[in-house]
Amino acid sequence: MPPPAAGSRSRSGAGETECPAARRLRRLSLHLLQPSPAPGDQAGPALALAACAGRARRVEGGADVAAALAAYLRGRHRAAQMRLFDFFRARPDLQTPVELTTAAHRELCFRQLRALVRDAGVRPLTLMANDPAEYFAVMEAAGGADISLGVKLGVQYSLWGGSVINLGTKKHRDKFFDGIDNLDYPGCFAMTELHHGSNVQALQTSATFDPVTDEFIINTPNDGAIKWWIGNAAVHGKFATVFARLILPLQGKGGEPADMGIHAFIVPIRDLETHAVLPGIEINDCGHKIGLNGVDNGALRFRSVRIPRDNLLNRFGDVSRDGKYTSSLPTINKRFAATLGELVGGRVGIAYCSVGVLKVAVTIAVRYALLRHQFGPPKQPEISVLDYQSHQHKLMPMLASSYAFHFATVQLVDKYSEMKKTNDEDLIADVHVLSSGLKAYITSYTAKSISICREACGGHGYAAVNRFGALRNDHDIFQTFEGDNTVLLQQVAGDLLKQYQEKFKGGTLSVTWNYLRDSMGTYLSQPNPVTARWEGEDHLRDPNFQLDAFRYRTSRLLHSVAARLQKHSKTLGGFGAWNRCLNHLLTLAESHIESVILAKFIESVKSCPDEKTREVLKLVCDLYALDRIWKDIGTYRNVDYVAPNKAKAIHKLTDYLSYQVRLVAQELVDAFDLPDLIIRAPIGMQSEAYAQYTQYVGF
Repeated sequence: MPPPAAGSRSRSGAGETECPAARRLRRLSLHLLQPSPAPGDQAGPALALAACAGRARRVEGGADVAAALAAYLRGRHRAAQMRLFDFFRARPDLQTPVELTTAAHRELCFRQLRALVRDAGVRPLTLMANDPAEYFAVMEAAGGADISLGVKLGVQYSLWGGSVINLGTKKHRDKFFDGIDNLDYPGCFAMTELHHGSNVQALQTSATFDPVTDEFIINTPNDGAIKWWIGNAAVHGKFATVFARLILPLQGKGGEPADMGIHAFIVPIRDLETHAVLPGIEINDCGHKIGLNGVDNGALRFRSVRIPRDNLLNRFGDVSRDGKYTSSLPTINKRFAATLGELVGGRVGIAYCSVGVLKVAVTIAVRYALLRHQFGPPKQPEISVLDYQSHQHKLMPMLASSYAFHFATVQLVDKYSEMKKTNDEDLIADVHVLSSGLKAYITSYTAKSISICREACGGHGYAAVNRFGALRNDHDIFQTFEGDNTVLLQQVAGDLLKQYQEKFKGGTLSVTWNYLRDSMGTYLSQPNPVTARWEGEDHLRDPNFQLDAFRYRTSRLLHSVAARLQKHSKTLGGFGAWNRCLNHLLTLAESHIESVILAKFIESVKSCPDEKTREVLKLVCDLYALDRIWKDIGTYRNVDYVAPNKAKAIHKLTDYLSYQVRLVAQELVDAFDLPDLIIRAPIGMQSEAYAQYTQYVGF
């Protein structure tokens, strides 16, 4: 049932003599009975119940609204995505069925990737090198066909190919680029070990230089150093980029071996012709997983495997023929940071593709909620479940978040593309932290949202054919690979604290954090007791109020956690203090990322050239902002940033905006422009959903 309109409404006539309870009951009846509005009743038209799905599902001009929204959302590489969709639609043999064994899924996934490259003519590594934005668009489209395919493509090109072109030099690109691009050289990215994942600097695999033979000897010193969860390793990979400690004999103190830190090496693991595993290498299968079973994850052990010295990816550090080490970077830590910084594209791709998964889940849930009718007023037709306030509360903020994340990740991709062109140091630092925060925040939100969408679709959401199980299981690992989300959020918090210190030293702030320049003054002053009580709808929907609220919260969190860290460091040391404040730091990072997302959403609304489209986006943006404020209203109340009456007004307005977004929910999901090939769930089809569902089960 939709809530009453937010804000005060003037009344005339009989309404003036009604007590509040009677007025409330009369308005509630309006929602169900849909009478003509009383003379002078300004709320009447807005409060009338929306026509139920299946009879009049679109608002007036809804198709035009959806088309205009789709045009604004559509990226410049949409044509490339559509070509892939058409390609897979014309190839039923490449479409992933609902039920598939692990072995069959792996074989199908490799055939899909091979067909994409060799039949559809896509050259992903070339795209990644020349136009990262188009590469990410292709990855999203491939993931739409099958998330396993998107991940396998990412392993081959973002990780294996990306390590060669970003960590290597011209000799490596000349030798390997074409073979990686055309899939003659399927490869792996062997970083994670059984005992170490996030803590890359603690990896134990070694690469010891032998000056006699001019080779590196790759060795797994113990079981904890076995490379684990390595995509493409179990079945298809022929090469691996192996991350190992570079050891130089006799060059340490007292003639001891010198450990030069983590470096990357190209190691052949299977014969190019026979595909037999090469001597000294042991490969085992990590087995069936919760999801992504089209990707063949394996474990690798190296027993004194010799590779040429030239197989060291030597962009940031090199070893000469006589065993001398050289680097343009003076310390192990700086070399390590530069190495990992070049691999940030993986995080960018995961954040971008996670939004695509969220769009699919939300589209299925919203379309089904419009289709499904349950209960209704006495002797009246049943109503759409999306007309229930509880259902709007589940799905409409999620739909708004999908739009917010869309604009944020498009901006991230653009920044990454610019970074690759310019190699600007400030932009590199900005993209590193922004990609960490967005990847962590968006993938966590998407994982939770898929389960909510499943629940919102009731029993039919539990059918495998309706996708939620596969979406949830395949996407779940997005929270872990390319950086555990908790670890990535700590990187964001650490950078914020660094910027906080720079502020007091008179330094400059990187682009994404520049609002902190004023935060310690404006945002940390005592809240204005007058504005803290303002509750008018115009004020609450003012983007300046919304953004100020988000940034005020971030600045308070930053200031308070800095003080706590300073206090606890005196007794616990730096590591102990960080751990004592860890939850506070994670909240700070999430708050900052929410501020960045909202700022980009507001900017995207203002930039929209079409007035009607801009109005719809403004509505969605307001819901995104106020829903976030309401969910953390305790923080604002604790510091008197929001008075009790204002908190109540925010709650009411959030419910009302959910109802308003519900009225254009179909147009909003249609604007994602996802073809049936990508949606696939019968209950999420644009038309004849029940008919397709019954046909699937055999009627």
